Amino acid sequence: MSVVAGSVFGMGKHESAHIVWDWNGTLFHDNDAIIGATNAASAELGLAPITLEQYRALYCVPVPRFYERLMGRLPTEAEWEVMDEIFHRYYAEHRGRCGLTDGAAELLAGWRSAGRSQSLLSMYVHDELVPLVRGFGIEPHFVRVEGRTGPSGGSKAEHMVRHLRQLADVEPGRTVVIGDAADDAVAARAVGARAVLYTGGSHGRASLEEVGVPVVDSLAEAVEEAERLVA
Repeated sequence: MSVVAGSVFGMGKHESAHIVWDWNGTLFHDNDAIIGATNAASAELGLAPITLEQYRALYCVPVPRFYERLMGRLPTEAEWEVMDEIFHRYYAEHRGRCGLTDGAAELLAGWRSAGRSQSLLSMYVHDELVPLVRGFGIEPHFVRVEGRTGPSGGSKAEHMVRHLRQLADVEPGRTVVIGDAADDAVAARAVGARAVLYTGGSHGRASLEEVGVPVVDSLAEAVEEAERLVA
């Protein structure tokens, strides 16, 4: 069966509070695969490998700007295409070793059982995202699962605008985006939603705190903060 963009799974009761979850580095604990893929792509240009701490300090969106921080210049279009292909090939080979973030499945079930809605918006390619989500058995918790269908490397903001437009009975002002990157907060701001940022993924606490939204060290804290924001 082919998968179309914005797959809709469980359609439970909707209440006013809604969470839009990020995937990579948030619900999906894939740091090892991300760092390995980044270093594989960087090696194509002769760059030295970096650690997770260095990645968290330097990572930004759009992604070519991240590589500019590593290289001292923006990659050319040809270089970016090669690096992007290497990154995604390596990541696809190693993501199978990664699992959900501790407590994620229970938190998703709890939010849904409380009668509230939640969705998933990722910048990971849609046709790769959906089988991953299904494989973990968590798809019934979401009213919509949506990955990227266009070019990689850009901001989530424009995707967030489209995502919320597709969700019936979801008010942006009663929506909280939970993610691990500053760009998640930018995307939330673009639609008038709130954001909570989690330190376990692509950014360190210091860079997340610069954004001016709540920053937490666990997904349980993120959900608690989301409840407070929409109370």
